[in-house]
Amino acid sequence: MTYPVSVDENGVNFNPDNMEKEKLYHCIFKNKAMLLFKDSQDMMNCYEIEEPDLVEQIKNCENDDELEKLFEDYLQGKHLNN
Repeated sequence: MTYPVSVDENGVNFNPDNMEKEKLYHCIFKNKAMLLFKDSQDMMNCYEIEEPDLVEQIKNCENDDELEKLFEDYLQGKHLNN
């Protein structure tokens, strides 16, 4: 399946029909990390992260599993580049 989130010169594009419920998706647009999430009620949630160190760590994630691990560690205060 094609990744449901992409970026072009006009902004962030996403296809909710191709998104799994309760799964976190991401992309980078204009040095900001965009996080998208389709909840159990099919509501779309979008979050923007501007903090440069965290954005850089997100850029280095090779897949969504690594991204989820990054946020788990972030919430627990582990492996943060201060």
